[in-house]
Amino acid sequence: MSKQYHFIAIGGAVMHNLALALLSKGYEVTGSDDEIYEPSRSRLKEAGILPEQKGWFPEKIHQGLEGIILGMHAKVDNPELIRAKELKIPIYSFPEFIYEQSKNKKRVVISGSHGKTTITSMILHVLKTSGMDFDYLVGAQIEGFDLMVGLSDAKLILIEGDEYLTSPLDRRPKFFHYHHDILLMSGIAWDHFNVFPSFKNYADQFSQLAQMTPENGTFIFFEGDPYVKTIAESLPVNKTEKIPYAEHPAIIKEGQTFLLTEEGELPINVFGKHNLQNLQGALEICKSLGIKTKQFYQGIQSFKGAAKRQQVLAKASDSILFRDFAHAPSKLKATVEAVKMQYPKRRLIAVQELHTYSSLNKDFIHNYANSFDAADTAIIYLNPKAVSLKKLELMDEATLRAAFKRKDLQLFTVIEKLKKYLEEQDYHHCNLLLMSSGNYDDMDLTTLQSIINKKHL
Repeated sequence: MSKQYHFIAIGGAVMHNLALALLSKGYEVTGSDDEIYEPSRSRLKEAGILPEQKGWFPEKIHQGLEGIILGMHAKVDNPELIRAKELKIPIYSFPEFIYEQSKNKKRVVISGSHGKTTITSMILHVLKTSGMDFDYLVGAQIEGFDLMVGLSDAKLILIEGDEYLTSPLDRRPKFFHYHHDILLMSGIAWDHFNVFPSFKNYADQFSQLAQMTPENGTFIFFEGDPYVKTIAESLPVNKTEKIPYAEHPAIIKEGQTFLLTEEGELPINVFGKHNLQNLQGALEICKSLGIKTKQFYQGIQSFKGAAKRQQVLAKASDSILFRDFAHAPSKLKATVEAVKMQYPKRRLIAVQELHTYSSLNKDFIHNYANSFDAADTAIIYLNPKAVSLKKLELMDEATLRAAFKRKDLQLFTVIEKLKKYLEEQDYHHCNLLLMSSGNYDDMDLTTLQSIINKKHL
C-alpha cells in the first residue's frame, strides 16, 4: 500500500507543486485549504486532488496518514493541525519534508536576498541540457520543467533556499532545514520587514546559515557584496572551501548581451549586471558539480529566464513590454537599471505595484530611495484594499516622492486609471516595465500587448 500524505494549505505555489510531485512518485495525496487560486486550482483538479470543499475538515486526519505537510498559510489553531497533534501524526513543514526526502543526497542550496530563483533556474537548465540526474526545489515555474519540485532517486538535489519563515509552528527561516553541502550566497539587502525588524537581525540569518556549512563543504559567494564577503571571511580557515565570484564579463550590442569567453562572444537571452552576477554564480556551482565550463556555456545560451523575471509579454522593433517580479528595493533598482542599460536610447516607463508588507509600510519605504532613478517615467500603483488588509496607513504622493527621492513620481490608486494611462502612451522607442510580486489586481494586459505587438504590422 502506498504512503499517504495530507497537505494543510495545499493551494500554495510550492505546496501544490510538492503535492503533484508526490503524486507522480506514486504516493496518495489529500489536502485542504480555505482558498485556492489559479493556477493551483486547475492543476490540482486535473490531477484529481482538488479538495471538494473550501475549508478545514478534521475528519480528513486519520491514523493511516504517513505524515502531514503544513503550509505557511495555515494558522496555529487550524482544526486539522490540532487533530493531527492529537493523533500524534508526524507534522512536516515543506522544508523539513524536502530534507527528509533528500538526506542521503548531495544538497546544493542557493541563498541571498535577490537572484535566488534565477541562479537556481540557470543551474537547472544547464544540468538538464548536460543530461545529469537531479532533484530540485525552485520558487518559480521554469520553461522545460512541469513542476517547481522534482523528487526521484537522483543523488543530487538543488534547492532555492528562502529566508522566509518555515511554518506557523516554526518561525525560523526555511533555509536552515536543508543542511547544505554546497551553499551559494548572492547578496544581502533587507527584506521581510514584518518578520526581521532590523537589518542586523535579517543579516544574522544569513551568517548563521553560512556557519552551518559542514567540514569539506563549499561556500560560493558574491564578493561584490560587503556583507556576504564579511560572512565568508568569518568562516573557519581550512574547514570550508570558499569560492568568490563577480560579474561575468559581457558586452551589449544593439540590445543584445554577449558573454565574453575563451570561446568568443556568446549571445544570451538575459541581461543586466545582476543577471551577469547570477550567471557567474551558476557557473561556479556547475563547476563544483563536475560540469565543464564549455558545457555550461553551451547550455546557458538557450536559457530564457524564470517566469516573471524580465519576462517579455509583447515586443516590436523599438519597444518591449516587460513583466518582472521585482518588489524589494535592491531588486527594483537592479531591474530598472538593467532595462535602461540594455536599451539606453529608448524611453523607459517603469511601474511598481507596492504589494508586500515592507513596501506598504511608511517606516520601511525610505529604503526605496533612488531605486527608480534610471526610469524616464516612474509610476507607483497602490491598492488601498491591500493597505487596509495589512492594517497599515495609506501613503500619499508626497510621502512616496520623498521616500523614492523622485519629485516627478506618479501615484495611481485605481487600477482602471492606471490601465487607461498606460494604454494612452506612445510606445515608439519606448519600453514598459511592470514590476510586482502581486498581479496588479488582475489588470487585463491584452490591449497593451496588442498596442505594442501591432505597432509595426
